Amino acid sequence: MHPPETRARARQIFLSGATIADAARSVGLSYRTVWHWCRDRPVPAVHNTALRCFRCRDDVDGPTDPAAYAYLLGLYLGDGHLVTTARVPVLRVSCTASWPGLIEACDDAMRAVLAEKVQRVPQQGCVNVQGYGKHWSCLFPQHGPGKKHERPIVLADWQREIVERHPGDLLRGLFHSDGCRFANRVTVRGKRYVYPRYMFTNESADIIGLCQWALDLLGIAWRMNRRNSLSVARRDAVAALDRHVGPKS
Repeated sequence: MHPPETRARARQIFLSGATIADAARSVGLSYRTVWHWCRDRPVPAVHNTALRCFRCRDDVDGPTDPAAYAYLLGLYLGDGHLVTTARVPVLRVSCTASWPGLIEACDDAMRAVLAEKVQRVPQQGCVNVQGYGKHWSCLFPQHGPGKKHERPIVLADWQREIVERHPGDLLRGLFHSDGCRFANRVTVRGKRYVYPRYMFTNESADIIGLCQWALDLLGIAWRMNRRNSLSVARRDAVAALDRHVGPKS
């Protein structure tokens, strides 16, 4: 599949008076392909997700909804994976069945970013939210063989730019997938205290590092309480994170 802007450029060259051969040479494609675009089917029969993939278009600088992308990136890094063996690639995020608000938010984010079709597939204790689109791998270059914690997870420069503008949305996705907010109970010198606390747990040191980075961007204090677990417990830090994440629903 060729990007839609390549098709448009070839047609523009042809319509300006050039031959199909000239147009084909200009875009570096075969004569037959460009002939098909210019003579046989000059307009795509279906407006598929290629038209919504901001990575495959020269006329857009980023996603139409960057906050939704940052949120979906967090969900993907936590509980998502990309299936590329099917005819149409599937982005699948496993959401706990007891959080209908999370399922709805995940569905909305997939549609806002790329997917034209989203399904909710019930499983034991969870719901797999599945968005279909041939260009998911363009938007999530972290996809690869093996488990995430067994391979490097590094954001592309363009992804880092999005997160730098929307760190709270990335954190919302991370904590909604592999995190929680709960009432922590401690006893000090015989007196019991209860206070809210956030925890984020992931086996990937790289993903933990991305969570730390996003918290630092917002000036929210955190600490590592275990090798694979991050805690936000200070009152002001919890209040700040509440403004961006909040409890699951």
